[in-house]
Amino acid sequence: MLPWTSLITALTLLLYLVITINVGRARAKYKVLPPQMSGNLDFERVLRVQQNTLEQIVLFLPALWLFSFYVSPFWGSGIGAIWLVGRIAYAWGYYQAAEKRMIGFGISSTSVMVLLLGSLIGIILSLVQS
Repeated sequence: MLPWTSLITALTLLLYLVITINVGRARAKYKVLPPQMSGNLDFERVLRVQQNTLEQIVLFLPALWLFSFYVSPFWGSGIGAIWLVGRIAYAWGYYQAAEKRMIGFGISSTSVMVLLLGSLIGIILSLVQS
């Protein structure tokens, strides 16, 4: 049905799994034991990548699927792939320094806004045409 959209969804979940594993590894490396959530700035950046990615996934996945259904699965998947690249750049940059996260954040934020706006237009056009 929508194999490319499904692939982007699976890759998004895989990315989130890797980012979550990185938090566990950072806990051990920086000796930040649960339920502690702070204490080492390097750990806090790794944790923040995981938290922010989860926050973004809540918006991204529905927007991806709505866009793919109402506009185009091809374009939805392409924009979704760009979102993934943005999230990887965000994580990579943030792991190094908080200031280096902005390019990735900008790429993924712009991508999700395009998906959401396109979805709204597609849904409205679908309603008007029916």
